[in-house]
Amino acid sequence: MTVVFGLSLFSALTPLPLRGLPPNQQPAQSSDLDTKNEAASQVSSAAGMSATRPAAGANVERTVTDNGTVVTKYSPKARGGSGPLLIDTPRVGQDPRMAATPNELLLEDSPQGRLPTIGPDGLRPVDQYARPWSGARGTRIAIVVGGLGLSQTGTQRAIRELPGEITLAFAATGNSLQRWMQEARRDGHEILLQIPLEPFDYPSNDPGPGTLLTTAKPAANMAYLHEAMASITNYTGIMNYMGGRFLADANSLEPVMRDIGERGLLFFDDGSSARSLSGQIAKAIGMPQAFADAQIDGQLDQQAILRRLDELERIALRKGSAIGVGSAFDETIDAVRQWSEEASRRGVEIVAISALAENIQP
Repeated sequence: MTVVFGLSLFSALTPLPLRGLPPNQQPAQSSDLDTKNEAASQVSSAAGMSATRPAAGANVERTVTDNGTVVTKYSPKARGGSGPLLIDTPRVGQDPRMAATPNELLLEDSPQGRLPTIGPDGLRPVDQYARPWSGARGTRIAIVVGGLGLSQTGTQRAIRELPGEITLAFAATGNSLQRWMQEARRDGHEILLQIPLEPFDYPSNDPGPGTLLTTAKPAANMAYLHEAMASITNYTGIMNYMGGRFLADANSLEPVMRDIGERGLLFFDDGSSARSLSGQIAKAIGMPQAFADAQIDGQLDQQAILRRLDELERIALRKGSAIGVGSAFDETIDAVRQWSEEASRRGVEIVAISALAENIQP
């Protein structure tokens, strides 16, 4: 019975293409492999002796016991360096278990530090670090909460209390950004990097160190941009911090937008400037971009923010999708957490910003 069982199992392990072949295509019965197998069987004929021979995907070991019974043992064949390789196809979105770890193939060295770049296989950071969503055609809303990294308590509270579907934007001038990025990514958040841009009333209203200016040479702005980009990893795109004047100046904005797009990132405009050219430039160069429909916390009161979120939902019901933007204030965090739970029960899908970006396909 043991021999019959071993032969049956060996037949079951035989690759399917060898089964049911026409008579004129059957494998030769007197092959070299059969000769080796016969020799192995002769070696194992002595009691207590064993022989091992390779099979398709397994090692087959036959042992003759003292009473003459043949015991057959199958075990996986050791894989050598020339064996088959397992190839993983590119995915949209990062494996959650590795969300806080950057993809080394999507980083390049520069004088300012390590910068995001498109991988050798065409994979972009906006694809690698995107938060997956259902793909359904229902009402979708993205909410971006910015200013993270500027306040330790506000940053910690936003990461821990806001649902993972909420996109978090980190200020390039913030503190401990890499640490906060890791916590945010582990909790499922998609993240953006906020770059300070020149407002109309600069310098009386100063966004801070490293601000990109319309009066600066393109090389100086690019150096500031890259210095900010190198402060953190694992983000899908860039978001403006202020920048009314800079966003309205095509000569200053275009090279910055082009560099962002060529690195496989999206650009998110917070909608604070009606004169912004970001959308036009992004479409002209074919880069992913998104534009906010509403600022949700212009009035820093929880009930007022909830009313703004209700308005955002009405926009989404009319258009199919909408994007809201706010800052990491306590009132904003409380309102967004409450509203997102209620909206989900109404059938609204809260998605990350990359899900609503235009020109997202490479």
